[in-house]
Amino acid sequence: MKNDPDFSATQWERRALPEDGAAGTLIGRAWVPASKDNPVAGPAVVVVREDGVYDISRTIATMADLINAADPLALVKGAGGAVRLGAVGELMANSFPKSRDAAGPFLLAPVDLQSVKAAGVTFAASLVERVIEERAKGDPANAEAIRADFSARIGTDLSTVRPGSETAQRLKQALIQEGLWSQYLEVGIGPDAEVFTKCQPMASVGFGADVGVRSDSTWNNPEPEIVLVVDARGRCLGASLGNDVNLRDFEGRSALLLGKAKDNTGSCAIGPFIRLFDATFTLDDVRVCDVTLEIEGPDGFKLNGVSSVSRISRDLLDLVSQTIGASHQYPDGFVLFIGTMFAPTQDRDAPGKGFTHKVGDVVNIASPKLGTLVNRVEHCEEVEPWTFGISALMRNLMARGLL
Repeated sequence: MKNDPDFSATQWERRALPEDGAAGTLIGRAWVPASKDNPVAGPAVVVVREDGVYDISRTIATMADLINAADPLALVKGAGGAVRLGAVGELMANSFPKSRDAAGPFLLAPVDLQSVKAAGVTFAASLVERVIEERAKGDPANAEAIRADFSARIGTDLSTVRPGSETAQRLKQALIQEGLWSQYLEVGIGPDAEVFTKCQPMASVGFGADVGVRSDSTWNNPEPEIVLVVDARGRCLGASLGNDVNLRDFEGRSALLLGKAKDNTGSCAIGPFIRLFDATFTLDDVRVCDVTLEIEGPDGFKLNGVSSVSRISRDLLDLVSQTIGASHQYPDGFVLFIGTMFAPTQDRDAPGKGFTHKVGDVVNIASPKLGTLVNRVEHCEEVEPWTFGISALMRNLMARGLL
């Protein structure tokens, strides 16, 4: 069985950094092992520069503090006492758990105290698949027939319907009369977006880490997405890549199982870095970017897909405003998965069974200005348990003299 991807540090740097390298403002987190100059190991806020990855935790101890600063860009550029940890590719190559050198630094998810939120059913293609999951009751064998019937009966290109519009309301009434209305259509074309908590702060995994699917799930998939980075005031300050790993069988059986379908050990990956908005990268770049997906299985199976943000049903700032406001605050800021149009239907094992993960799948999620997020699939029960939470972070920062 294929384990960790095997590339040199130079190859990783070329494959996984944005197409313009370190030209933008790339920030993240890394685990820094104990050493003579660093007696206590722990997580550090880092910045990517032309000659490597630098620890700036002496200037700013947590990513939440950095994002919530008055001027994060100025804080990053003016960070003093930065310590070089190594070349970007060296940290990337050391971020895969099965081949890791414990004496070297490696990348973590680039968020810490922020809430991790996700918007669902924001693309017409994935909206239809959610309805199919619901009607199939989590059984992939029923999906193909339902897919064909629903597409034939709905008679409307849902991508042309603006959520909350009069056209959407008329369509809703027509679908109710046809017996086709669904809770997923409600959030897909209705006025209110679906926004849920993907996982707890500190629970996300980063570049190279194993991502998890439950061993009792037989129908699951990755969800390649853009992740917006938002401060406590609601300012959208940057973006990253994410994998909102999803168990289609669990959610299909009941939407009330969303927590079990979405929030499991290793089920949320973000990285490799956050790219802050600056002269080289703006929210408008995100609005028109494509996110590609490549899966390479240990059985030789390959799957490719693309999610085009330009085809999203709601504007990105609308999703942000539906997450934070007078009715809901996030004092440490939050990150927001914006949803995906990718829902794999390609058969893997048998005709009509669709796609599901196998242990050992290597998932590559990429976008030109954000780089590539690479993870290997494992059962949740075998993924490294999540033990380093908020209290552990606070104790660690105190031990290192950073609080």
